[in-house]
Amino acid sequence: MTDFLNDVSTYMETYYQLLVQLFPKILLSIIVLAVSWLISLFIKNKLRHILTRKIDDPLLAKFIIRVVKTIVYIIAVLLILKIVGLGGAATAIWGTAGVGAFIIGFAFKDIFEHFLAGILLAFDRPFRIGDIVELDGNKGTVVALTIRSTHIKTFDGQDVYIPNGKIIKNALKNYTIDGFMRHEFIVGLDYGSNVPKAIDIIIGELNEIPEILKEEKAPAVIISDLTPSTLNLLVLFWLDTFDKNINAGAVKVEAVDKVLSALDKAGFYLPSDIIEIKRKPEKLNSEFAA
Repeated sequence: MTDFLNDVSTYMETYYQLLVQLFPKILLSIIVLAVSWLISLFIKNKLRHILTRKIDDPLLAKFIIRVVKTIVYIIAVLLILKIVGLGGAATAIWGTAGVGAFIIGFAFKDIFEHFLAGILLAFDRPFRIGDIVELDGNKGTVVALTIRSTHIKTFDGQDVYIPNGKIIKNALKNYTIDGFMRHEFIVGLDYGSNVPKAIDIIIGELNEIPEILKEEKAPAVIISDLTPSTLNLLVLFWLDTFDKNINAGAVKVEAVDKVLSALDKAGFYLPSDIIEIKRKPEKLNSEFAA
């Protein structure tokens, strides 16, 4: 029993001495971690202030901040390893980077692909936050670009996260990158209508709506289709997507309402699709019944 107690006492003494030796290193590691966090916070705020003045692109600014913060944390981890006496491990990590890069790269090739694609997208900038885009069959507003994926908010409220690798490899439609987006609707006229007069009325009504562009992208009306019952006019107008106060849906509703009211007031007939029903002769029906 005495030997057991002596062994326990010896072990406790050993661990106590080890704890005393490691305590300064642990404390220093915590300080390094805290300082790294403060530095990353300072860099984040400072960079954000600088980049917002130098770069007119929130996507690129956010991406640069994320990369810098990641580098700070990596340096902090390497310093902590060296402080606690694992400097050899840190050196070994760098020394085996060649083999490790191959193994890790093969295992996580998709993740690295999306990461590199994110870097390319951040600097190539095919879209900005707030742009209306169509990616991989999803149409909506760009909310954010992260290292791995791009966040899109569709018009029906869905949050879609598309891997950056897909965006690099596939076609991308950006409807608003130049600040202009075209909207359209169809008006069906009777075949006996005065088409030039109708076009003048439509353009006149569109020009009365202040949100619709007039000079750079003037409204237009073209004959788009000839159906069995109507002569269809395609009405086109443009909006400034840089003006965030414009509600495109509300403008389109106003445009359709004003155009239809003006045409009706001018005496134009707007027919609907005609369904022709033919009734079989009574005699023929009687023969079939017999």
